[in-house]
Amino acid sequence: MPLQPKHRALFLANATVLVTHQIDAAFWREWELFHIPGGNQVNLLLNLPIIALVLYAQAQVARGEGPAALMFYRLMPCLGALTVVIHGLFFALGHEAFAQPVSLGLLVGTAILSCWQLTALRARPLP
Repeated sequence: MPLQPKHRALFLANATVLVTHQIDAAFWREWELFHIPGGNQVNLLLNLPIIALVLYAQAQVARGEGPAALMFYRLMPCLGALTVVIHGLFFALGHEAFAQPVSLGLLVGTAILSCWQLTALRARPLP
């Protein structure tokens, strides 16, 4: 059974919010939070495969059929949950990065969209 248009729209929305969070991460110098040696240059290199994966996943989900589409559809809420948990830990440890309203909104949006994606999948019979 193929992914429905609502599944594709949820995936695109979540992917958009997560990629926008990565742009915001450059403003907040996220490489310093993660203690990435090489700073921004290495951080940029690490983002290349991540963003490539998200774009490839979008292409698979846009097709909407087959096991690859479903696998990549499930990947996005996992990435979203990982992002929210990591940043939740940073907040718990007292870091003030990502504390501006839109930065927080992106993280909250990721949490909501990731949950919504999984809920939408549960309402759909899986192969």
